Amino acid sequence: MDGAVVVVAFLCIVGGMTLLALTARRFRTTDELPTLADWALAGRTLGPAWNWSLLGGTIFTAYTFTAVPSLVYGTGAIGFFALPYTVIVCPIAFVLLPRLSWAAHRHRFVTVSDYVQGRYGSPLLALVIALTGILATMPYLALQLLGIQAVLTAGGLSPSGPAGDFILVAVFAGLAAATYRYGLRVPTVVSAAKAVGIFATAVVLITVVLVRQGGADAVFESAARHLAALGPGATAATVGPDQYWAFTTLALGSALALLMYPHVLIAGFAASGPETLRKVVIGLPAWTAVLGIFALLGLAALAARIPTPPGNAVDAVPQLLAADLPAVAAGLVFGVIVVGALVPFVVMSIGAGASFVRNVYVEYFHQTATPKRQLRIARAVSLIAEAGAVAFVLGLRHQAAINLQLLGGVWILQILPTVVIGLYTRRMHHLALLGGWAVGMMAGSAMIVHEGFSPLVSLGFGDHQIECYAGLAALVLNLAVAVVLTALLDRLGAPRRPDITELPPRLRFRSHHESTGGDPS
Repeated sequence: MDGAVVVVAFLCIVGGMTLLALTARRFRTTDELPTLADWALAGRTLGPAWNWSLLGGTIFTAYTFTAVPSLVYGTGAIGFFALPYTVIVCPIAFVLLPRLSWAAHRHRFVTVSDYVQGRYGSPLLALVIALTGILATMPYLALQLLGIQAVLTAGGLSPSGPAGDFILVAVFAGLAAATYRYGLRVPTVVSAAKAVGIFATAVVLITVVLVRQGGADAVFESAARHLAALGPGATAATVGPDQYWAFTTLALGSALALLMYPHVLIAGFAASGPETLRKVVIGLPAWTAVLGIFALLGLAALAARIPTPPGNAVDAVPQLLAADLPAVAAGLVFGVIVVGALVPFVVMSIGAGASFVRNVYVEYFHQTATPKRQLRIARAVSLIAEAGAVAFVLGLRHQAAINLQLLGGVWILQILPTVVIGLYTRRMHHLALLGGWAVGMMAGSAMIVHEGFSPLVSLGFGDHQIECYAGLAALVLNLAVAVVLTALLDRLGAPRRPDITELPPRLRFRSHHESTGGDPS
């Protein structure tokens, strides 16, 4: 493969996206001075098309388009849990996101922790929700860079050592600078181009790879033979009965956790209203179809006997593409995948900055901070989060980030009772939710670490053992503790904080003439 051609094609894509990011300054609907809500939520004005590309581009990260096929390459069929997981997300999002959006518009909330504080009247509960979100986001940020790093390395675009590290920093520097200035408008504009690029890439890739390997049947048969040759206890190309519980709980737990991440909720809050979000969620399965194509590339890499160093299965698919595609096409595809990683990367950093300012800085350090100062601090924290993720990747590399991401998924799942139950009832006591959160965090972390940073744990009695997702097991324990403590605290007459947030009404679609397109108040 001609390395110079790959580099030129790659730079065309990345450079074009950087120039596109700079056009975000024109994507404004007001001449007023920018505020935190304007910077972090694009003024809450995104219509269905913009929000579909932003939400889809944020949910379907570099992890989904590089790590899922690498998981299939490394573990076989159980790696396909990401497909039902992203399908399960859609009905859950259809129910929850419009209700959260209604509350955010009604009360001008910027973050989910704002909603928690308004709903339960507890600054401490809002603080732990904000810190949990930031803590879980940091390794997720690092994983986006690991995906970029794998693509650059496989394409010969990133040499080892300091030169390769410099290229990794330079790739996202332009987009990060634009985001600092224009906020969520930057990933919104770029995500529209990402959607076009990712969908076109998926069609081209699956066509080329399947033609070269003799069709889908040949890929599955060759991958199955390769896995079977690995010997007893090896992974398989199909999910066996002993993996049903693991597969199901991984899919369900991951779906529930995804909607709690600050970057997903930030993208949801940026929609122009609840009706917009419902329309958007209906169209999200199109992204799942593309993810399925990328997951199949993991089997194709197995069938092609692509070699990878131990512990670096993430390199398999980029190496497959480098081997199967012409130089120009490979460079363009690598560029699209890298840009696909940059969109969620910057949205995550925006979410971290907004959460810190609203629920840590203003609440505990500077309660009289002006809107201008809040915006300045949020921008700085966003930039620090991005720089921290880069330093983490350059310093600790692959395995530490992957291990922490496993913990992050367990941690973020523990805020679900506080957020979701509050959308429907105030029966849960805020101190009970704090207790449940603490137990879930400790139990989930202990299970993950005890299993050697495996997301699956064995539970049961005697010979009756099942493998399930540690985060879901910790969530069940979290809920049980919260329910028991609520009953106990109510019996003891423990006072509750005032609730300043209305319960969302029963939401329904409105016609074009009825819709206000914005604040439902």
